[in-house]
Amino acid sequence: MTGLTGEPSTAQDQWSEVDQYFCKLLVPPDPVLDLALEAIRAAGLPAISVSPNQGKFLEILAEILGARSILEIGTLGAYSTIWLARGLRAGGRLITLEAEPKHAEVAHANIARAGLERVVELRLGNALETLPQIASEGHGPFDLIFIDADKANIPAYFEWSLKLSRPGTVIVVDNVVRDGAVIDSSSDDPSIQGVRRFIELLAAESGVSGTAIQTVGTKGYDGFAIVRVNAGG
Repeated sequence: MTGLTGEPSTAQDQWSEVDQYFCKLLVPPDPVLDLALEAIRAAGLPAISVSPNQGKFLEILAEILGARSILEIGTLGAYSTIWLARGLRAGGRLITLEAEPKHAEVAHANIARAGLERVVELRLGNALETLPQIASEGHGPFDLIFIDADKANIPAYFEWSLKLSRPGTVIVVDNVVRDGAVIDSSSDDPSIQGVRRFIELLAAESGVSGTAIQTVGTKGYDGFAIVRVNAGG
């Protein structure tokens, strides 16, 4: 297998080249998003933001749903937040939850640079503490919920997401393939066990319809789950 340069390439090289091809044609450079990624790198935050193609997918999904309210669990530097917020209908709102103060500081700056301060509310704190607060304050139900936080707690985040949903709400859970390790039932990795418990919860939940999709690209081999809350769920 050879890459665009004619040199031998690995599967990862090819996945990345395909992503670059799609991005060049379908996701043109955006100064706001480029600066957001630059700020994330400069601050030394983990390089785990969604890819541009994935960000565009989230924006389009929000537009398809006509989303007026979005909940994001796991902000990091707000790269995905910006994509999601851009997909909101006029007058819509997005609440994003982040546990790390350093991440939240970078995210605040990126949100402000994107001109989204009046659209996005960032809440700092452990999501398992802020989610009950959001519910008690009467926020929701949300049209779209994006879960991209610590994987060990995905089952709890999913259960809270169901409480903050309505029939028709779509829930997207990122990073559920774990480079294929999700099938290793003997793994002692809390992230893998968290994803497996979530998938088992999803399979047993009668009030929703869901599936999981494997993906490859610049982010390697991973995937996401997508769930729709049904009427009567």
